[in-house]
Amino acid sequence: MTIFHYFFGNDKQRSKFIFNLIAPLYGKIDNAISEDYISICKSLNSKLDLSKYSILDIGTGTGAWITAIAKHSSKKVVGTDFSQKMIDQARIKHPEFEFVLSDGENLNSFADNSFDIVTASFVLHGMKKKERTAVLLEMKRVAIKYVFIHDFHKKTALFVRVLEFFERSDYINFKKYFTSELKEVFNNTYIIEADNGNAIYIGQIN
Repeated sequence: MTIFHYFFGNDKQRSKFIFNLIAPLYGKIDNAISEDYISICKSLNSKLDLSKYSILDIGTGTGAWITAIAKHSSKKVVGTDFSQKMIDQARIKHPEFEFVLSDGENLNSFADNSFDIVTASFVLHGMKKKERTAVLLEMKRVAIKYVFIHDFHKKTALFVRVLEFFERSDYINFKKYFTSELKEVFNNTYIIEADNGNAIYIGQIN
């Protein structure tokens, strides 16, 4: 991916260019947000014992979310990302986990019902509804028990809004409509609110 894809490519090409570009610095961002991740995963674990669940993390980046949630799981934990450079950084930072290059819209590396929980943190807001739904359906296919989406919910900080502008994400529509979009895919849904205007959206497999 080149800078051409940022200005003239489709949404996925633009996102892949951005994340490949920032991958070497992303670990430092991970360090800054890890305490928030640890806090929300602790709250999540208090409501749903994660120790007995295997977990697949979609759009894992350099591994901050998978590290926080894996603290509570004694089962298999795997991270995926569509950016090779993010996967490379994740493997360096967290050699204790398995990381796989894979696109969230086509998780063909994984069979149906192969993980108890499939999760994604700050991934789906970057997509339009059509792509979000495609990812949700793939996550549902791979999951046995739950799909967790950790993402924007209420007020978003100014500097984050600036970053989302340059990424050209769909975070505004995500915050408005994602609860309804989730209900289109899952019969049972609920939300656990987190700090800083974020939340975990949960879809339960019937």
